[in-house]
Amino acid sequence: MINLVADKAAVFASAHRLLQPGGELYFSDVYADRRIPPALLADPVLHSECLSGALCWGDFDRLARSTGFTDPRLVTDRPFGIDDPEIARTLEGIRFHSATYRLFKLDGLEPRCEDYGQAVRYRGTIADAERAFVLDGHHRIETGRLFPVCGNTWRMLHDTRFAGHFDFFGDFSTHYGVFAGCGVASPFSEAGTSAATASACC
Repeated sequence: MINLVADKAAVFASAHRLLQPGGELYFSDVYADRRIPPALLADPVLHSECLSGALCWGDFDRLARSTGFTDPRLVTDRPFGIDDPEIARTLEGIRFHSATYRLFKLDGLEPRCEDYGQAVRYRGTIADAERAFVLDGHHRIETGRLFPVCGNTWRMLHDTRFAGHFDFFGDFSTHYGVFAGCGVASPFSEAGTSAATASACC
């Protein structure tokens, strides 16, 4: 439980250092939708309940990327309920989730999911995953089906222990922009944005 550790950056940095290239850190933990107020961080009851040490999901993403895990992948998540009424009142307004992530130690991963026209086909050869392979919450790859992927997903399968279970198509010779539905869309509108209509938010 990483949320029980005070220096979480050290945990991710140490895991990255210990992993072989192509290795992964696959783990579940509790996350919050905002930063826990400083006054609650030392509360022994909240700590024992794995709540006061829960990372805000945005801080987790920043920590993972800054320690070399460039593209954190969310596998599953569910709301984390608080049954104790007193604890629920203390933490009122903060929502918690239990989530499973996989973090790959791979050279060449990009901050966004870029489209190089690549695809994979799963052979159905992983035990207990003969019909489909689930990489993360957005990639359920059915056996035998040609499955378009971004460059990062291609590397996560091609440059890791999963390579022998897939056929790979394409390379990195042509870039087609950000992968539709997987990365971040272009911030520019077709009509352009004037100073008069632009939002004040950065």
